[in-house]
Amino acid sequence: MKTVNHWIGGKPVEGVSGNYGPVYNPATGAQGTQVALASVEEVDAAVAAAKDAYRTWGTSSLATRTAILFKFRELVAAHRDEIAELITAEHGKVHADALGEVARGLEVIELACALPLQLKGELSTQVSTRVDVAAIRQSLGVVAGITPFNFPSMVPMWMFPIAIACGNTFVLKPSEKVPSAAYKLGALAAEAGLPDGVLNIVNGDKVAVDRLLEHPDIAAVSFVGSTPIARHIHTTATANGKRVQALGGAKNHMLVLPDADLELAADAAINAAYGSAGERCMAVSVVVAVGETGDPLIEKITARAAGLTIGPGDDPASEMGPLITKAHRDKVASYVTGAAAQGAEVVLDGTGFTVEGYEDGHWIGISLLDKVTADMDAYRDEIFGPVLCVVRAETYEEAIELINSSRWGNGTAIFTRDGGAARRFQLEVEAGMVGVNVPIPVPVGYHSFGGWKESLFGDHHIYGNDGVHFYTRGKVVTTRWPDPSDGGINLGFPSNH
Repeated sequence: MKTVNHWIGGKPVEGVSGNYGPVYNPATGAQGTQVALASVEEVDAAVAAAKDAYRTWGTSSLATRTAILFKFRELVAAHRDEIAELITAEHGKVHADALGEVARGLEVIELACALPLQLKGELSTQVSTRVDVAAIRQSLGVVAGITPFNFPSMVPMWMFPIAIACGNTFVLKPSEKVPSAAYKLGALAAEAGLPDGVLNIVNGDKVAVDRLLEHPDIAAVSFVGSTPIARHIHTTATANGKRVQALGGAKNHMLVLPDADLELAADAAINAAYGSAGERCMAVSVVVAVGETGDPLIEKITARAAGLTIGPGDDPASEMGPLITKAHRDKVASYVTGAAAQGAEVVLDGTGFTVEGYEDGHWIGISLLDKVTADMDAYRDEIFGPVLCVVRAETYEEAIELINSSRWGNGTAIFTRDGGAARRFQLEVEAGMVGVNVPIPVPVGYHSFGGWKESLFGDHHIYGNDGVHFYTRGKVVTTRWPDPSDGGINLGFPSNH
């Protein structure tokens, strides 16, 4: 059986804890890989390697860093199909979706290549007689990232390229469910010339996570995952004096006004709700249909859903793959049956779906729930599966109140032809990312990603300008070089003349 080990100090390191976790192929349900789970001592070894590497990497030139990152970008692009295959084998998403994930990660590597522009300081000359003031940004030291199962390559690439471009060294703890893609990125970074210890990868479970959160040599922690874990990460790491950005869960609404192009809206709802089997923190899980839009919109969504092909991710004909684990599949199914019991209308029920020849896979079909209300579990909880809820609203005002009452504020979208309504929505809605006729408004690499309310714990969003600020700290230097003609003693209080 294949074993995924750690990457520490620029080389593969076998696990010595004796603990291993199973890695399944979600399409077959079979375990083909095991992953070494790090002990406290193994995490400490990764942090020690990063701390040792920081002594030279932290003072390296921007030219040196960017040259390596340019080479890393070339290698990731050249190996994108291989990375996508690893993602499909362990996550289950279809190959085209996995390729898209790699492409969005490449955007952030490209931003990191241009980071010298972002790290330029500010200078004010002659603020007082022969006194200049400069503001500069410097790296933090050793930083850590803890990443989720749903984007095994993209989310790590949202973190470590910017961190190391800023002069930090990095310890990555990927999801133990999908370890191979991150390990491949570590090997490609070494091939690109990244010095030993600048990027380290430790696989593990809660033991590894808790050690990273409390380790005295780690200055900052980045996290993407569920809201309960994000809250724990933030609370624990900040209590240990660390800077934290912890991105949590979501319940993303798509508001459809009566004047919207319903063909476009139906396509968007299908793509955003069921792409990657709904295992996206930016998936649309609620459509808020205003006025008389509900019935025709549901009719169009239902017609489109009938034509979707669900199957193994490595089959080019498949448009949606399985869920990550059987336990998660059962949990998602429980929301569909629970919604029916609570009074929702089940328009499409995917709970009994399976794929011939792959009966042991973690399959679930597409579910569409109508007449969902805000007190139902399917509305209140993050389902993280291919389940779309439709809520009816009489007016825009009722719809915006519903959306803003959510405890999450990650992403949202409005579909309308009315520019005034769209402008009003983008100003009034309480969410960190807003789409206008765009269902999944994930920002490009040079803008930052992050939500509001219980979708974010900490003050900084991820990548973009916020990412640069998170992985650096400001310093102000005031300088006076006296003119040779100056001299003498003056005991008076200094003044700005």
